[in-house]
Amino acid sequence: MRRGPLVAVCCALLLVLAGCSGAGGGGDSAAQRGGGDVATGAPAEEAAAAEDAGSDAGSGDGGIAAQVENRQIIYEATVSLRVDDYDAASENLTALARDRGGYVGSTSTRVRGEENRTWTEGTVVLRIPSGNYSGAYEAVRAEGEVRSADQSTDDVTTQVVDLQARLESLRAERDRLRELYDEANDTEDVLAVQRELSDVQTEIERTEARLQSLQRQVAYSTITVQLSEPRPDYEPPTRSAWYETPLTEAFLESVDGVIVLGRGLVVLTAYALPYLAVLAVPTAVAVLGVRKLRDRTEDT
Repeated sequence: MRRGPLVAVCCALLLVLAGCSGAGGGGDSAAQRGGGDVATGAPAEEAAAAEDAGSDAGSGDGGIAAQVENRQIIYEATVSLRVDDYDAASENLTALARDRGGYVGSTSTRVRGEENRTWTEGTVVLRIPSGNYSGAYEAVRAEGEVRSADQSTDDVTTQVVDLQARLESLRAERDRLRELYDEANDTEDVLAVQRELSDVQTEIERTEARLQSLQRQVAYSTITVQLSEPRPDYEPPTRSAWYETPLTEAFLESVDGVIVLGRGLVVLTAYALPYLAVLAVPTAVAVLGVRKLRDRTEDT
């Protein structure tokens, strides 16, 4: 009897069993872990709220309390500040992030100008450990005049738990497929299991990438700071009447004008010489022809 159909049936059964385990027992085990592999680092007030919620739930409901205390929350904020010195404010924000264990994710700077006025605007994106988010947020607000400030939170606890359960189920399915691969002797069976194994490995990598992305967002909060210097007041240049110019300054300006005029004439002559050379030959020929014609007319 050929082993090809048998292996195909086994692969189909493995897929069905993996789906059932991901929807059932896998989710329960991940929930019991409470996302312990993910760095939460919630702010102090969030932790306090979680502790209050856990105490209100009672000792008889420890599983729910554990889930509340291990919530996976993404913190984001956008603050628009007016500052007197853009460079100084940007350096202070960089030091602020470094002192709190974070870093600057990205920066952008734009220099604006109008007439004789210039001012600087830009954006600094700070990545701060979530445990230090509240303090960093208040420090950012104190860096200048707050024009606007927005905060948002995204509870991704369910997504993290689901991804962990999904990952556990996929890894178990991969292990079973590897066992089938080792036991397969027929070439057709080997290729069939190998295809299934490749698909499962691809899905594992995708799930791991999504889970790691959420973990990074939970571990480090994002504070986007928009900085702008005030636009300077327009000051028109002061000009005096021509007759108020001192004599020495007027004479020197006149001399400079004569020099500029002479230089311009020299440059103009240099530009005109090639054209004069080109036009001189036909002009001379035309003049000679006219003279000869006139001489013949006079002789007759």
